[in-house]
Amino acid sequence: MKKLLTLMSSTVTFLLFAALLCMIIVVISSKASGGSPSAMGYEMKSVLSGSMEPTFQTGSIIAIEPTEENGTEYQEGDIITFQQDRDTLVTHRITEVNESGSQVIYKTKGDNNDAADMEPVLNSNVVGQYTGFTIPYAGYFIDFANSPTGALVLLIVPGIIIFLYGILSIWRELRKLETKTKTDSAEEPPS
Repeated sequence: MKKLLTLMSSTVTFLLFAALLCMIIVVISSKASGGSPSAMGYEMKSVLSGSMEPTFQTGSIIAIEPTEENGTEYQEGDIITFQQDRDTLVTHRITEVNESGSQVIYKTKGDNNDAADMEPVLNSNVVGQYTGFTIPYAGYFIDFANSPTGALVLLIVPGIIIFLYGILSIWRELRKLETKTKTDSAEEPPS
């Protein structure tokens, strides 16, 4: 029974440290990249609407490969993420590609939308291309982690839990030591 409790204790400690480390990495990565975590050269973006369902669900995280060139390499059928306005990124499928001199203009449409987007997308506004990698519903978590409250909660709460767990472990060991000391002094014959 003691071995099982020790194993469980070690597992809980490892999981808490791993969770804290993951939260630190996500929060620091998000802040360093301007709000979007990145991994292995891909940016993770949260999906905030259902315009691309069923390709990916609202609240998912998608991986996009950032645009390296000038954004002219995309073709009809590709799913791109583009800057719609200063504060809004949109991920939709290209339905038509038109060239106008050195500019490429993309017409886009969400898979779940009835009509194409009203405004065409200039190649200079393309941020990246969807890679096919999706984690359903994890976008809600990333959005929370990017908020000031989320960053505070995700860094402080695991730290407090680890601190309290450490105090509990020290208290248990002191009680064991105290019990052993009492047992040893009770067994010693008087001199």
